[in-house]
Amino acid sequence: MSTETRFRLLLVEDEPTQRLMLERQLTRAGYVVDTAENGQEALNKILEGRYQILLTDWDMPGMDGPTLCRRVREANLSTYVYILLLTGHLTTDDAVAGLSAGADDYVRKPANPSELLARLTAGSRIVRLEQSLREANEKIQLLSITDSLAGTFNRRYLNDQILKEVERARRHDRPLAAIMADIDRFKRINDERGHASGDEVLRQFADLAKSLIRPGDWIARYGGEEFVIVLPETDAIQAAEAAERIRAQCACTPMALSTGHIEVTASFGVAALSRVPQSIESAADALLRDADSALYTSKNEGRNRVTIANRHDLSAD
Repeated sequence: MSTETRFRLLLVEDEPTQRLMLERQLTRAGYVVDTAENGQEALNKILEGRYQILLTDWDMPGMDGPTLCRRVREANLSTYVYILLLTGHLTTDDAVAGLSAGADDYVRKPANPSELLARLTAGSRIVRLEQSLREANEKIQLLSITDSLAGTFNRRYLNDQILKEVERARRHDRPLAAIMADIDRFKRINDERGHASGDEVLRQFADLAKSLIRPGDWIARYGGEEFVIVLPETDAIQAAEAAERIRAQCACTPMALSTGHIEVTASFGVAALSRVPQSIESAADALLRDADSALYTSKNEGRNRVTIANRHDLSAD
């Protein structure tokens, strides 16, 4: 078993000599082996989420093997644990009881070393397949909420997550702000440099904005050349300061495109979550609508500036 594919296995056996023999055998086979002497100790370790395989005896003092299997399956673990049950119970009913409790497979005691390792190898294949499927699902989930062009979150994510941010802010009576950003004269960039260059500008602006916001803040592409930056735990003045940092850095840093360098500016509108009693949906809509209105004020008053909703602009050409 290669270093990259070594699985962490928890061996549960109350008899010391048998536990030591199995531990040595499994370690030689390439598994990273930890041990437990009883079911409760094993369950505590499993709940830490560090194991891919559980090899447990059936008969143990206190919590027996089938009970341990049931408790593991009831736990909210982030990854699947393959369970192999060691049993001296020889009837079909016993085997069915063990599998029904949550075991994936069983080996009769005393375990033949070759059979035990063969069944663990089969279990390792299942674990590896589950990991691959989980990683694929995570990638699909990420793609479903990511704007493929700009590399930010997309409008779908914005629509869903802004409701959660509003609900959290109101529940804990905390501030929440949003910045609406629009790249100035973007159509002219597309017309003069081509759409490929326009795409580069979108990506570089998004990267610039992401580099200047805090962990916990996030950015989504709203549409076209517009972006929304959501800032939890932030009031309007703090959000305007964040927008100003992005505006100033963008204005003073020419973008290096495949067609050559270009100076790009952006306009910003800032709004804070209203305390007016209303539904979460209405509050989220109002937050984005106010930020958008402030953005249009920035555009109409000369571009390359930051405006707070219902306030004067903070910066200008």
